[in-house]
Parts: sequence; structure tokens; C-alpha cells
Amino acid sequence: MSTILAFAGSNSSTSINHQLVTYLTTQLKETSFELFKLSDMDLVIYSEDEERDNGFPTSISQIYKHIQASEGLIVSVNEHNSNPSAFFKNVLDWLSRLDRKFLEGKKVFLLSTSNGSRGGIGSLEVTKNMLPRFGAEIVDTFSFPSFKENFSVEDKKISNEAIKNEILQKLHQFEIALK
Repeated sequence: MSTILAFAGSNSSTSINHQLVTYLTTQLKETSFELFKLSDMDLVIYSEDEERDNGFPTSISQIYKHIQASEGLIVSVNEHNSNPSAFFKNVLDWLSRLDRKFLEGKKVFLLSTSNGSRGGIGSLEVTKNMLPRFGAEIVDTFSFPSFKENFSVEDKKISNEAIKNEILQKLHQFEIALK
């Protein structure tokens, strides 16, 4: 059975991207998973001086080990000004310094969401173009629009049936791609 590492690229304690990833892990049928919360990581901003003087943060080594132990990843990226957050970019910067091809051989289902109707698509597109540089194979993407309108936080599930059907179909195809 394949193992998926699932996380959101957000450092918000109330991340809607983390809520979306959490929901999707409950829908996995043929795959085991590990849900990782990047917001729990203690992480300084990357710089050559920081790396030279202090080495790699323990949290980066931990997420790297989890990535290496998985066959695939479900990642939902948040958006700040049509780009991935500085926090997520910082995580990628550290990981790529530890191992430039840290995603080599990893299949990725890439998502984004926001409370706006574009669903974080700017961040999704930037990340979709960036991750293959590190070896990732993007299997599929999904931009989840208007989170507050289409996801019931109280029930912890997607409330819009059309969106639910589309994203679950893509999730199922992702599981098939891992075989």
C-alpha cells in the first residue's frame, strides 16, 4: 500500500488549506497517509549565513525524512498576493538546500484554496511550475474556490456537491497513479 504525506503550505493555526487537506485524507480509499502540520515547525528564514553558521533546522530534517518515506504528496498551498506564502517558500528554500532533488520520484496532487472565487489559483500556478525543479511529478491540480461558501467547517466536509465530486474524482485518480 502506498503512503501519502499530506500537508498545507501555511503557518496559520486556522489554515483553510490545512482543513481541506485534512478532509481529503479522510477520503483516501486505497492509500495510507500521514498528515503533517507545517505550522508546528520552528523555522528561521533561510540565508546562506544561517546555513553556514547553524546548519539545517531540525524541523527541515524531519519534514525531509517524512517526504522521503512517502510515495506521494497531497499539498495545498495558501496564497499571499497571488503567490505562495513566504513561509512555504522558505520551507522549499531550506529543503532544496538540504537536497536539490528532495521531491525526486514523488507524485504530487497540488491544491489551493482561498475565500475568494479564484481559489488561490495564482499560488497554485507558481507552485505547479516550481515543484518539478525539485523532482516532483505533478499528477493533478485543483483550485478550490470560495472556501467559506463551499466547505462546512462545522461538519468538516465539502458542502458543494459539484466541487466535492470533481475533487474526489481527482483524488481517486491520484491514488491510481501511485500504484
